Amino acid sequence: MFSKKKKNIPQIDKDQLELIQNAQRRVKQKKRLYIHFVVFLIGSLFIILANLVLGIGEDVKLFEIDWFVFAILVWLFLFLYHTFNVFVTHKFMGKQWEQEQLDKLTAQQQQRIEKLKQKFIKEETLMAQSEAYNETKAVSKKLSDLTIIAAAGENDAIGKGNKLIWHLSDDLKHFKKLTNGHHIIMGRKTFESFPKPLPNRTHVVITRQSKYHVPEGVIVVNSIEDAIDATKNDSQPFVIGGGEIYRQAMAFAHKIELTRVHENFEADAFFPKIDSSVWKETNNTFHDKDDKHEHAFSFLTYERK
Repeated sequence: MFSKKKKNIPQIDKDQLELIQNAQRRVKQKKRLYIHFVVFLIGSLFIILANLVLGIGEDVKLFEIDWFVFAILVWLFLFLYHTFNVFVTHKFMGKQWEQEQLDKLTAQQQQRIEKLKQKFIKEETLMAQSEAYNETKAVSKKLSDLTIIAAAGENDAIGKGNKLIWHLSDDLKHFKKLTNGHHIIMGRKTFESFPKPLPNRTHVVITRQSKYHVPEGVIVVNSIEDAIDATKNDSQPFVIGGGEIYRQAMAFAHKIELTRVHENFEADAFFPKIDSSVWKETNNTFHDKDDKHEHAFSFLTYERK
C-alpha cells in the first residue's frame, strides 16, 4: 500500500576508508600513550611514597642512590620510547611508509624482471638470427654445390625414346670424370635407361610412384627438393636428367656443365633454354670431328651470375 523510500547509503571509496581507518588507529595509539602517561605519574608517586613514607626498601641503594630513582628512570625511558613510537615511528614508518616501501621493492623487482625479459628476448633473437643464418648458409652452400650436367644438340635435343642420340667417347669420359664418387640426381626414366647403376656413384631417383623398387644403395625420393636434401653431405652432387628434372633443377643449381653437340637432332626430350641474363659462360672448349667422334662438340661451363 505505502511505498517506503530507501535510504541512500553514502558510498565511501577506498581512499576515504583508508583515511578513516588510519585516523582510528592514531586515536587508539594516542589513548594508549595517555593511559601510559597517567599510570607512569601515579606509579612513580606510589614508588616514592612507598620508599619515603612506608620505608619499603629504604636500605636498598645503588651507587649511593635510592633504588626508586633508577626504577622511575627506567620507566621514564619506556614512556619516552612509547612517545617516540606514537609521534615519530608511526608517523614516518606507518602503513603508508610500509606501502611505499613495498611499492618501491615491487618496482625494483619489476625492473629486474623486465631486464631479464629483454635479455631473454635478445638472446632468443640472436639464436633465431643465428639459426636463420646457418640455414641460409646451408641452402646457399647447397645451391653453390649443385651442378647440372648434360649433352644437348644445337636445338637443345638430349634424347629420343629414352635413349641417347649420339655416342661421343670423350663426352662419356668427361661425364665419368666429373661425376665419379658423387651423388647423381635423375628422373625415373633416366634411371631405367641404364642397364645397371653406374659404378662408384650414389643414385638418387625422383619418382611419383609409391613403392618403387630399386637395387640396394639407390635412394628414391619424390621431389627435386628431397633429392637435394639427400645429397647434403656431398661436396658436388650432379643432376643428370631427363628434361623435366633439368627444368626443375634450374632454380637450384649454381653451375651447368653442358656438352653442346654442334648439330640439330630429331628428339622427344630437350634441355631447357639457358637464360643469358641468369647464366654466364665461363669456359668453352671445342672438340672437332674425328674417327671416334661423328659430331663436333664443345664443353661449356655456365655459372649463375
